Amino acid sequence: MEYQPFEYEVKILEKHLDTFGHMNNATYLEIYEEARWDFITNNGFGLDKVQSLKIGPVILELHLTFKKEIKNREVIKIKSQLNEIKNPLISTLKQEMINDKGEVCSVLDLTVGLMDLQKRKLIHPTDEWKKAIGMV
Repeated sequence: MEYQPFEYEVKILEKHLDTFGHMNNATYLEIYEEARWDFITNNGFGLDKVQSLKIGPVILELHLTFKKEIKNREVIKIKSQLNEIKNPLISTLKQEMINDKGEVCSVLDLTVGLMDLQKRKLIHPTDEWKKAIGMV
């Protein structure tokens, strides 16, 4: 099944760099997270919704791959898309950083779930959450 993709664009700035002049490895995770929050916020499940419903996304596992160097002042696109539903509680999400030449510079594979923030346990995806991550 094909799920709705989402794109987020960002310009790499000096604050994102390491001493080698390319993007710091920890910054990749920050930017990927920004893209995920933008994705779900634009689909109606932002921080306000998380706080009012007391349910929200949780990362269970991640695998980050670096493919091409990202340098200062490059504009990159982050493509985020639900990959598969593994079971009723767990899904996988794939994110890619793509440079202006269309080259994939990095890939992040995530295992995610929806957590009840009061009970501290995974719950079945709600209709609102399904919409937020591009399932419907």
